Amino acid sequence: MTDVPDEVRERIESDPFCETLGVELADLGPGTARTRLTVTDGLLNFHGTPHGGAIYALADAAFAAASNAEGETALAMETNVSYFEAVAVGETLTAEAEEVHARGRTAAYRVAVTDEGGDPVATFRGRVYRPEA
Repeated sequence: MTDVPDEVRERIESDPFCETLGVELADLGPGTARTRLTVTDGLLNFHGTPHGGAIYALADAAFAAASNAEGETALAMETNVSYFEAVAVGETLTAEAEEVHARGRTAAYRVAVTDEGGDPVATFRGRVYRPEA
């Protein structure tokens, strides 16, 4: 993916929360982003499966990157997530975000979270507000 100013990419890549969790920015383009996270023991819940918050954070990072990729501030208005499957420690999850609607100062995004085989793990939807638009 291309057409994202270097300073915007660098700002998104330097997110301290993502760094803490191990979320990495894999690709970034106008209205699109791909993030990755390898499931570790520290991301498990008391059932021994990945914590929903970790999966949510992975999807939210892709959503934030995609919605801010063009350098214009985008603030989350609402989000929701649906979980489908649990995965094992060591599995790398990918979240792929894309803008699906934009009008005026708001935009909507869809994020698919998949496992290494491309099977769905979760789906995330979010809307942003762009105060500068």
